[in-house]
Amino acid sequence: MLDYEKEAGRYDASRGGEARAEAAAQAVLGLIPGGAGRLLDVACGTGLVTRRLADARPGLRVTGADLTPAMVRMASARLPGAVVRADSRRLPFPDGSFDAVTTIWLLHLLADDVRAVIAECARVLRPGGVYVTTVDKAAGHDVGSDIDVVLAGRPRRPAADAAGTVTAHATGHGLRPAGHAVFRGAGQGRSPRETIGDLRRGWFTLLPPGEPRTEEFAARLAGLPDQDRPRPDPRFGVRAFRKPVAGEDGGSAAGGDD
Repeated sequence: MLDYEKEAGRYDASRGGEARAEAAAQAVLGLIPGGAGRLLDVACGTGLVTRRLADARPGLRVTGADLTPAMVRMASARLPGAVVRADSRRLPFPDGSFDAVTTIWLLHLLADDVRAVIAECARVLRPGGVYVTTVDKAAGHDVGSDIDVVLAGRPRRPAADAAGTVTAHATGHGLRPAGHAVFRGAGQGRSPRETIGDLRRGWFTLLPPGEPRTEEFAARLAGLPDQDRPRPDPRFGVRAFRKPVAGEDGGSAAGGDD
């Protein structure tokens, strides 16, 4: 996993910056009822998206939480007095504290901790509130390009943030599916040369830098045309889950566009 303490200073620029943050915030807000009063953004990172959530809805009181000190410092500069340092597996808030809870680009990093994090998000969510999370992050980069063809045979771990897995954990903790959305990762389309660099930095976790198979994929990517031309932008998925109020039946609300 990346060292986010060291990564904080370049994190935004390397991940779509303001354009991606705006797209993400709009997709998330589209799944949160207009009357929500308090929102917790878990693993808020640099606060780039968190700030947009707050700015877009002046009546929404937004709190950010992150475990990495450098990320907390950056987020705190964007939302003074509204960011706390906290472990997403043990959130320092009472039960039912928030009308909405978000995890944006967190679950794909967690492996065995996904269930615990979703349980905490459900715990601090009030009845009638909504949990919104990104899902299938890695798959979002598979856009049918020639790069994807080259990488199709690479070894992969099961995705911790697979939509089905996330839904199973959410429903297991009493939440109900409540909508979905998709947004583009603006300016994040891969080029062959950039993908080779990512391979050699170890971003593809089952292809360690320097190993023969890693270099085989790098050589195949080097043979593609237009080495510096970005392929289409990724499309990221978002899912929403609602915590039912006492006495509600077993139905679910679904909406959004896939």
